[in-house]
Amino acid sequence: MGLSAIGLLPQAAQACATCGCTLSTDAATGYSSASGWRINIDYTFINQNQLRSGSSRATPQQVVNQPSDASLGGGEIEKGTINRYINVSATYRFNPDWGVTLLVPYVTRDHETYGTQLAPYTPVETASDQISGAHVSGIGDAKIIASYQGFLPTHNLGVQFGVKLPTGNYGGQAEDGNLVGHPVTFNTGPNLGQSLDTSLQAGTGSTDLIVGGYYFQPVSQNFDAFVNGQFQAAVKENLDTPGADYRPGNLATVSFGVRYEAHANWVPQLQINWLHKMADQGFLADRPDTEGTVAYLSPGISGSVSKNLQVYAFVQVPIYSHLQGYQLFPGWTGTVGVSMKL
Repeated sequence: MGLSAIGLLPQAAQACATCGCTLSTDAATGYSSASGWRINIDYTFINQNQLRSGSSRATPQQVVNQPSDASLGGGEIEKGTINRYINVSATYRFNPDWGVTLLVPYVTRDHETYGTQLAPYTPVETASDQISGAHVSGIGDAKIIASYQGFLPTHNLGVQFGVKLPTGNYGGQAEDGNLVGHPVTFNTGPNLGQSLDTSLQAGTGSTDLIVGGYYFQPVSQNFDAFVNGQFQAAVKENLDTPGADYRPGNLATVSFGVRYEAHANWVPQLQINWLHKMADQGFLADRPDTEGTVAYLSPGISGSVSKNLQVYAFVQVPIYSHLQGYQLFPGWTGTVGVSMKL
């Protein structure tokens, strides 16, 4: 099977901690240099149900008695976050060299927390009546990514450049107690009416620049290999007032893997996905608890339903994590999708 890139699809929006979907969906369906439109729709499920610090699990006692920021005298005991993303992307290739992709995510997120407790920890703080819950549902931040792959006659080496736009609702609770932006607030529990964390809103309120690169190559009669990387950094923040400011941390991702193409219609494959996130900044940021590095082993399979229609499914299993502070982390993530050439 001949390979040429359509331009790596942007990653899904990140949730609160150093997690989020890092799957390379281009590699999932194979690369094509054919001119015209390609539509991709995928669904990703991420259940952040493990409280972790560094490379190991953490307990509520540790969060409070050994806080990530000692000056706070305690910490927030988070219970769990369930994220569901529906990502819709449209890619148009003008020719084998140039293409552009628009990605719009729809974010559904349910977050529960026991709230912040000052040291020392007492079990009453993690009783069921201390749980506060919030529900996020709406369009996230859209991305526009252009790709160029005219460096080689085989069109298997390319670069990306693009922008993330603040299209999702964003905001938080400022230093003076007032809400800024249009944040979702807690709808149950002791925190009723207070703002959900700014990093858990559907959008970040920032405009980000994105740069990346990719390379792929058949390595034998039946195997193809790929590697890609992407870097994203905020360059303009809508939340920029002292006491009500927020800048999401820079993101770097690298993925590589192989596809086994001995069968015409079903392609087993394996990816390794690496992500590093810098800490969020500003008054509205949870600075001590938003930086880290993670890696996932991602087995999956894609299938050709027809000449122009493909489906795929992947499971991502974490194989490494080093998280700053205390963060909620998933035991696994899952993605299913469909890709159609028009």
